[in-house]
Amino acid sequence: MWEYTDKVREHFMNPRNVGEIPDADGIGEVGSLACGDALKLFIKLGPDGKIADAKFKTFGCASAIASSSALTEMIKGLTLDQAEKISNEDIAQELGGLPKEKMHCSVMGREALEAAIANYRGIPIPMAQGEVVCECFGVTDLEIRRAIHESKLKSVEEITNFTKAGGGCGRCHERLEEILREERQESKAEPAAEPAKKLTNIQKIKMIEELFEREIRPALRKDGGDIELVDLDGDFVTVALRGACVTCKKSKLTLKEYVEKKLREQVLDSLIVEEAR
Repeated sequence: MWEYTDKVREHFMNPRNVGEIPDADGIGEVGSLACGDALKLFIKLGPDGKIADAKFKTFGCASAIASSSALTEMIKGLTLDQAEKISNEDIAQELGGLPKEKMHCSVMGREALEAAIANYRGIPIPMAQGEVVCECFGVTDLEIRRAIHESKLKSVEEITNFTKAGGGCGRCHERLEEILREERQESKAEPAAEPAKKLTNIQKIKMIEELFEREIRPALRKDGGDIELVDLDGDFVTVALRGACVTCKKSKLTLKEYVEKKLREQVLDSLIVEEAR
């Protein structure tokens, strides 16, 4: 699983400033439940023009909750001009670092802050004005270009880690490569070596579910058992056993020697199966 710092764990287990501000001066909403991550940030200014209060509501993983919590603490007492200089790297640093696959959570916090400030000022959200490159997650070329420039990204995989672009159906990978070359000032006549094909999470989930239906479920149901896919986080596949499998003394053996072996043979050889707790 992901290696989280003590600060990430603390902000996840005891998040600060959760909730809403009914009379907020600015509200920023980014992401969506359909995309797996969503954040709504509320800011309230004091008489001195500084951020007197900030609250958030988020749907997402531990990194998303921790990033949102840390951000609300960071911006209190700042002017809007000072707050809008906070980068996603600043948020990650405040947490003692984030796994590279979770950097998009800090990016989401920064974008929610920008959206809240834009809402207060009555102007469009800057990053939302670009060309939508990733339809799955609604990521624009402006967001991608900024991430490449600020975080010195060098591959499509890194772009996905920071922005989620390309983490769905994968149809935008060619466009991401093009933007990457443009930002790195690489000549189109000398394209980068073609990267190895990589399954997206959506592709992995589809293949796992198909294998479950085709082979694994029928085999388990013969003995009164069943299985359900609960979550997929990178190469970690979380499943729940059902029916007779729940009380079976050989359930752990079934997961490792049958389910995991099948997944590694027919989906991806790096997958690790874990039972939901």
